[in-house]
Amino acid sequence: MGRALPGGRLLNELTRAGRLGRVRATAYTKLTLALRVVGRRADGFHDLDALTVSVADPHDVVEVAAVPHPGGITFELVGETEGVPVGSDNIAVRAGESLMLRAGRSGHGVRMTLRKKIPAGAGLGGGSADAAAAIIAIQRLLDVEIDAAGILELGASVGSDVPFCLTGGAVRVRGRGEVLDPVELAAGVPVLVAIPPFRISTPRVYAAWDELGGPRSRRIIEAPPAIAGVLPELVNDLEPAAEAVEPRLVEFREALERAAGAPALLAGSGSAYAVMFSGSDERATSLARKVRRALKVPVAASQTVSRGVRLGSR
Repeated sequence: MGRALPGGRLLNELTRAGRLGRVRATAYTKLTLALRVVGRRADGFHDLDALTVSVADPHDVVEVAAVPHPGGITFELVGETEGVPVGSDNIAVRAGESLMLRAGRSGHGVRMTLRKKIPAGAGLGGGSADAAAAIIAIQRLLDVEIDAAGILELGASVGSDVPFCLTGGAVRVRGRGEVLDPVELAAGVPVLVAIPPFRISTPRVYAAWDELGGPRSRRIIEAPPAIAGVLPELVNDLEPAAEAVEPRLVEFREALERAAGAPALLAGSGSAYAVMFSGSDERATSLARKVRRALKVPVAASQTVSRGVRLGSR
């Protein structure tokens, strides 16, 4: 039974009064700049060799608050919600519950609000970013004692891309996503992220890659100077499979490249595309406006950042 707080509120007996508060975590987009699919694993997953970076926009926000009752996580979803699971089916909720269960805190009360701007089905890792933000936010909110290795292990059990999103920055990702080797890449590299009016299922793209016999992409893009020291060429082996699943990708990419005046790279399994270029923030904003006007789709003038999740309290 709970005890009364000043004002008549009830405090869950498993939630300390001193911990009542709120934590806000910004979940940054995961952008894959180069992706080679090495092969298919016996467990059904695929071995990858990829260069992945965190970019500032679009981004999601996970807010968690300690509440007197009920125990467990109560969940609210707002923003770009199309195709995003709700309730206990949402990966952010599953990630938070996994942390609380592991720490013996499953009886604590947590209210989670997920504010979505990263669209589902765009290859931008929004779900994994949300899961990483939920883990870090709840760890801070409930003062859970868990080391970095434990956090990464927990993330990998939730989803293949979650370990990268927990780390963020610029990382060479291998295996199914659990082998992370940070690379030296300065933050602030400009990038446009363009999102078409259709989405793609990641499992369908990988299934198509298998059915097509494991194709290697022949469309290779020269890396901009800020990235060339790490990797001289950008490529995505999933692009042929994604185009087989969703033929409209080809027309969208060609229109994007005409409007931007630069080659576009498929983001992960799609459907979003990234355009890398050199220049100032003003040029990025101007180019984004031009592409947005030409294609009439959401276009973010973004840049690389040094982390996958930014934590704040209020």
